Amino acid sequence: MDTVIGKTMTLARATEFGAAWNSRDPDLIASFFTEDGSYHASVGPDHLGRSFFGRDEIRRGARIFFDRFPDGRFENLKVQVCGDIGTFEWDFIATGPDGKEITTAGCDILAFRGDMVVSKNAFRKQRG
Repeated sequence: MDTVIGKTMTLARATEFGAAWNSRDPDLIASFFTEDGSYHASVGPDHLGRSFFGRDEIRRGARIFFDRFPDGRFENLKVQVCGDIGTFEWDFIATGPDGKEITTAGCDILAFRGDMVVSKNAFRKQRG
């Protein structure tokens, strides 16, 4: 477990974490998480979507995400931090299977330990 003494998550650091998702760098993304962190994707077979536990699995989950959406990007990121919890609101823009651009609204619920992410739980709007 990471030892975080005297550190707290700041709006600036949380915003850096949000921006890291547009870097397409799984190592950078994983570096924001605690060793025992978790990432719950917005879709998947598990109760909370597809879940990844620990930095190595989080790194793998980010890679899977980028493989699925090679041109995807997050825009209009709104970041909130309140103590050990936070939220992201975002628009995700990617090319759909028909070659047309798709925009999906979504959010993440975040938990922090010091200045590290313990959990990222993603949710998105389903159009239909």
